[in-house]
Amino acid sequence: MTTCSRQPELFPACKSRKLHVDFNGGEVTSDGGVLLVRQADRKLGLTKQLAKVLSDGRRQASCDHDLERLLQQRLYGLALGYEDLNDHDTLRHDVALQTAAGTDQALASASTLCRWENRANREAAAQIAEWMVELFIRSHKLPPTEVILDFDATDDAVHGKQEGRFFHGFYDHYCFLPLYVFCGEQLLVSYLRPSNIDGARHAWAILALLVKRLRKTWPKVKIIFRGDSGFCRWRMLRWCENHGVCYIIGLAKNSRLNEMAKGLLARAAKQYEKTGEKQRLFSEIPYAALTWDRMRRVLVKAEHSEQGSNPRYVVTNLPGDPQKLYDKVYCARGEMENRIKEQQLDLFADRTSCSRWWPNQFRLLLSGLAYLLLETIRRLGLKGTELARAQCGTIRLKLLKIGAVIRRNTRRIYFHLSSACPYQELFFRVARRLSTA
Repeated sequence: MTTCSRQPELFPACKSRKLHVDFNGGEVTSDGGVLLVRQADRKLGLTKQLAKVLSDGRRQASCDHDLERLLQQRLYGLALGYEDLNDHDTLRHDVALQTAAGTDQALASASTLCRWENRANREAAAQIAEWMVELFIRSHKLPPTEVILDFDATDDAVHGKQEGRFFHGFYDHYCFLPLYVFCGEQLLVSYLRPSNIDGARHAWAILALLVKRLRKTWPKVKIIFRGDSGFCRWRMLRWCENHGVCYIIGLAKNSRLNEMAKGLLARAAKQYEKTGEKQRLFSEIPYAALTWDRMRRVLVKAEHSEQGSNPRYVVTNLPGDPQKLYDKVYCARGEMENRIKEQQLDLFADRTSCSRWWPNQFRLLLSGLAYLLLETIRRLGLKGTELARAQCGTIRLKLLKIGAVIRRNTRRIYFHLSSACPYQELFFRVARRLSTA
């Protein structure tokens, strides 16, 4: 096959200078920032430790790629924006990714990675899930006084005949219903579920396991369970009360609640008519649904605007002013929506296209682990910088997707990053922080 090295006449001249085009640039990558992902991985000990706890059923004498390198290749690829296994048929030859994975040979092929993922089982999922919680605990140098556990579910649309997929009436498509648990920006749980269940299914068991593990390390920590109305189940609330766990949970509005709060709702409507400005009034009422075991404190937000009345209700056992609890504590859970978007859009947690259940759960966890790498860059490397609040996609675009020419000899590997990169100083600051923090 003829190799075409130069086509100088295809392109017009630039200021009387001829353009000579060839493919002799040497080893060039568009992912020079993968070294920061490698730094984050080394800081956490993520792939190294996971390779020790995960079982590897392959015949080792026939394996060219060990478990740690497979994890690195897959997680670094996700962090860099490569969502499909097919990407690795070419990505495996990328020198930057090879260097990050600690080798100068071709990495695993897409078929090798596919076979590895499809071997995933319940044991592997449980080991990764446990390790994610351990990483959260290890990230605290000192015991925290308070942790807020945000629970939320989302839809993961599927387009094939995957095991465990069902049609969901609310989302109006076939999907899974994964459950996420975050503490601030740190991911603790990424749990795949079928969509033919109650949205709060298994949340109680997960909460109990988390509380037990956190208190084993931090006996005096204050734990707050926070979620929307989909997690308002009185048995969960009673469990929290019996185990010293605080909660602040949305409560779906109904005619009885509206009747109990009608005085406050009427006052908000009257003030809006008088001023023409949106009104927000707060109070609290004791409330128990017919199925509940007892009365509980419910915060009431009576809001009235040009769209009319828009009341909101929150059940909690936290002390304090209703408005402060609603605005400062409950509404802060909305930030978790951004974290879920990062999982679904930036780390491709919705690529659950395997036919079997456990490989799909494994893929969801791999996405979560890739998020942990980028979150570590944000939390430790970018603290106090202009990108301290940047989402994963922005971090990838500005710090990872950097063009580089790579030269290798017997003693050194040179990454000549683009001179036009506007974040050169920040890049080295992040690298220093991840190596010493």
